[in-house]
Amino acid sequence: MSAAPVLFVTNHVPPDRAGAFAALHARVPLRLALFGGRSHHATAGLGDPGVPFTAVSQREVHALAGRGGHAAVVCGTAGRVALPAAFAGARRARVPFVLWSALWGDLTTPPHVAARPLLRRVHRDSAVVVGYGPHVTAYALGLGARAVAVAPQAVDNAFWSAPVATDGERPFTAVWVGRDAPEKGLSVLLDAWREAALPGAELVLVGVDGIDGATAVGPRAAAEVRNFYARADVVVIPSLASRRFREPWGLVANEAMNQQVAVIASDQVGAAAGGLVRHRRNGLVVPAGDAGALAAALRDLHDDPARRAALGAQGARDVAAYTYDAWADAFAAALRDATAARSPC
Repeated sequence: MSAAPVLFVTNHVPPDRAGAFAALHARVPLRLALFGGRSHHATAGLGDPGVPFTAVSQREVHALAGRGGHAAVVCGTAGRVALPAAFAGARRARVPFVLWSALWGDLTTPPHVAARPLLRRVHRDSAVVVGYGPHVTAYALGLGARAVAVAPQAVDNAFWSAPVATDGERPFTAVWVGRDAPEKGLSVLLDAWREAALPGAELVLVGVDGIDGATAVGPRAAAEVRNFYARADVVVIPSLASRRFREPWGLVANEAMNQQVAVIASDQVGAAAGGLVRHRRNGLVVPAGDAGALAAALRDLHDDPARRAALGAQGARDVAAYTYDAWADAFAAALRDATAARSPC
C-alpha cells in the first residue's frame, strides 16, 4: 500500500470510536476529515480524536479529496453532501473510493428517495464497501457493490467488561440506554413494561429525564452507564425503523454483553440483524414495535434467572471477538485490496 495517508471523511469521532481509529491508524496512515454536524451517537465527538485530522465543512470535502496526495478516500454515510463530495473528489484525483456504510435498508424521506440513484452509483463504483455487519453488506450487494467487507462494530471491551461492585439483593431490573428519539423505541418499551406487570421490578432509563412509570436518570458518564449494566438483569434495545433512520448497529448491545447481561433487542437493531445478538443464544430478538412480544420476553427472563445467566454468559463470550483490532484488521485489509487494485472509483 502507498505510504500516502488515506483520507477518511466522517462527521465526528465519538469516544466509543476513538480506539478503533487509533488501531486503524497503527496499520494504515490516516488523515481524518471531520465535518461535524448532527450525530446519532449518544455522546459528542472528541475535540482531539488522537489521529491526524482536519476540520472541514461538507462542501470543502470535494477540494480536499480532489487535490490528490492520498492513497484512497473513505467516506461514511453521514451528512448531506459529504458523501457525494468525497466520491467526486476521489474520482477527480483518480484514487480508489471506499464507502464505509451503515445502511441496511431503504430510507423513504423525500431527500433519501431523491438520492437513491446517486447512492446506487456510489455503491456500484466504490472499490469496496465496508459495512458494519453482514446485514449492511447484503444491502450493498443488492445496490450493485462490486466488493464488500465487514468491519465488525466494537467498543472498548476491557473498559466495558471491568468488574463492578454490586449491591446484594435487588429487584429484577431492566435497563434501557439511549437518546430521546422516537426510533429508539422507548414508547414501545413503556407499553410493554406496563403490560408485563412484573411485581417489584424496576425499569431504569439512562439518557432521558422525566419519564413516568420508570426510573429515568438522565445522561450519564460511561463509567456510570457500565454500573447500570452491572446491576441489570436484562438490557432492552427496542429500536424502530422510521422513514429517516434504521438502527445501524446499537453499541449498547456490545457494552451490555461485556457485563454478562442478557439482551432483548428488536429485529430492527443492526446488532441483531448483523449477527451479534442471537435469539435464544445470547439474548432474545422480538419484532420491532410489538409491545406484546416484548412484554412476553420480559416475563420470560424475569421468571427464569438461570436462563438469564446463561444468555448473559454466552453474550460475554460472543462479544469478545468484536474488538477494535478486529475492526481495524478488516478495514486495513479492505484498504490494501482497494489500493492494490488501483481502481479509480
